[in-house]
Amino acid sequence: MADTEVAVVVGAGPGLGAALARRFARAGMRVAVARRDVAALGPLINELGSNAKGYACDATDERAVTELFTAVNKDLGPPRLVVFNAGAFVRKGILDTSAGEFERCWRVACLGGFLVGREAVRAMLASSSSDRHRGTIIFTGATASLRGGAMFHNLAVGKFGLRALAQSMAREFQPQGVHVAHVIIDGQIASDRPGRSIAERGLDAVLDPDAIAENYYQLHLQPPSAWTLELDLRPYAEKF
Repeated sequence: MADTEVAVVVGAGPGLGAALARRFARAGMRVAVARRDVAALGPLINELGSNAKGYACDATDERAVTELFTAVNKDLGPPRLVVFNAGAFVRKGILDTSAGEFERCWRVACLGGFLVGREAVRAMLASSSSDRHRGTIIFTGATASLRGGAMFHNLAVGKFGLRALAQSMAREFQPQGVHVAHVIIDGQIASDRPGRSIAERGLDAVLDPDAIAENYYQLHLQPPSAWTLELDLRPYAEKF
């Protein structure tokens, strides 16, 4: 058990976040899942069993993020795989968007990524001094990471910044053994929400969260001689 790797998923919602936790647990990892409403994690924790633990964390709160990583290290061990999967979006035009809405979306998508990424690096560098692969940090991006669409500025600004953060972190910390990757989810992820289900749009018109999770896990398994910085995932039916 001492050699079992620890994974942390920040932004563990019922779709991709839960799929990531399941995939990592299936690989034999101890899994920490975090979101603001820790009570909502109850069913997932019960499903994953004793190797999973839920934590309350607001990714935009510096102290909360620091305390999360301290608690995970104490409860489960030092993290080897950290996924930042949090985000916020308000679909509005520029003239109808308040400063508060704009700032909140940026804080969740970009500032939260910085805080989680920084603490993940600190934990990984502190846990090993000689390993060529000290750990993996993965940021969840979107179509908006590359293109700012009309009515989507609240999403695009934070996702653009998150992509820049991933690039800078990769260039700074990959030489020290920390694999940093940014995944562009180019399309809608299947969920129970209206308009996003496989039944409504077709089998391959939306991304299967379990298939995305498999790609995330494979990123973690990559050898240091061939690391991916950016990965695009989309259904074959998606226009791009």
